[in-house]
Amino acid sequence: MKLYEYEAKDIFRKNGLRVPDGIAVTEPAQGLAFLEAHKPAVLKTQVLTGGRGKAGGILFSDNAKDFSEKIERLKKLPIKGMLPRGILIEEKLDVRQEMYMSCTISRSTAEILFMFSLTGGVEIESVAENNPEAIRKLSINVLDGMKPSQIEALVAKTGLEKKIAAQVCEAALALYRIFTEYRCQIAEINPLVVTGDGTVVAGDAKMEIFDEAAKLHPEYFKEDLTCTPLEKRARAMDLGYVELSGNVGVIGNGAGLNMATLDIISFYGAKPANFLEVSGRTYGKAEDAVGIVVSNPNVKVVFGNFFGCISRCDVIAEGLAAAHTKGSIRMPMVIAMRGTGAKEGLETLKKAGITEIYEDDIEAGRRVAELLKEAK
Repeated sequence: MKLYEYEAKDIFRKNGLRVPDGIAVTEPAQGLAFLEAHKPAVLKTQVLTGGRGKAGGILFSDNAKDFSEKIERLKKLPIKGMLPRGILIEEKLDVRQEMYMSCTISRSTAEILFMFSLTGGVEIESVAENNPEAIRKLSINVLDGMKPSQIEALVAKTGLEKKIAAQVCEAALALYRIFTEYRCQIAEINPLVVTGDGTVVAGDAKMEIFDEAAKLHPEYFKEDLTCTPLEKRARAMDLGYVELSGNVGVIGNGAGLNMATLDIISFYGAKPANFLEVSGRTYGKAEDAVGIVVSNPNVKVVFGNFFGCISRCDVIAEGLAAAHTKGSIRMPMVIAMRGTGAKEGLETLKKAGITEIYEDDIEAGRRVAELLKEAK
């Protein structure tokens, strides 16, 4: 679950991170008093995507007439197809320097990755690409947590003056605490601003909370406007589904196997229509998964690729067979199945009248491409 900037900054403020004075509004009249007290002010459209600065979603104002016109303009300005939920009005900072700071998860090491750079702002992506050594990284064991000595040692290497370095360390510890307590996928400050008087302030705020943890923070719950209707339907069933632009519907148990399945499909010249995972706590929902996949009108062939382990193939097969028997599947379906429960699962599929069944997923992928050509 993504948070709007004003929501993330409210969390930052409550947890000891300095943020600019600001107020979120939906109408110009709501912000006039703030404007009078903080001229000039920054007007920032609130959308759940990046790139708003380059798209014209950040403006400045120093008088009431100009202010009202610009609020109305921002309200009607879509950013990557999304209209804003509101407008965040903030005091304009006296920016001396823009830095970057974030916490995210390193899945390869099962650690929290803290990143800091003396260069921040809209060009951080180019810094990461062209000058990666400018971004300092710290891997943190989640059981140990971030220790002040660790962040102090990292910041000391940047050459920042002591007053600013001390504030950066405080901000890092606060950001890490927010990241862990709110169960985030990412918590980011870009830019982390050094003002003219040497104060370190979070100029922007990005937070994304794991969907499973969103229920712990109902005050921030919102419909994800970036989801397609089928993605929303899958999310309501706790199924991991991402819609793509191809015509082969994909179902698999395990994220890695799903990614391999997408590669197999692409290798044979076809294009996947989705990523859908039924595993762990959801492997008993194969029938629901099929219903979602085949609801995409672009799907011409369904490819199910399963390796039984915790998620047993025989249980998955029961769901696939039920969908087939009830007539939910109106196009060819190819199934590759091996591992725990595969023998029983394959027998269940045969009894249900599913004939395109394989143990080798490479062979199954080749057959998918053949059926796709026949469907044309």
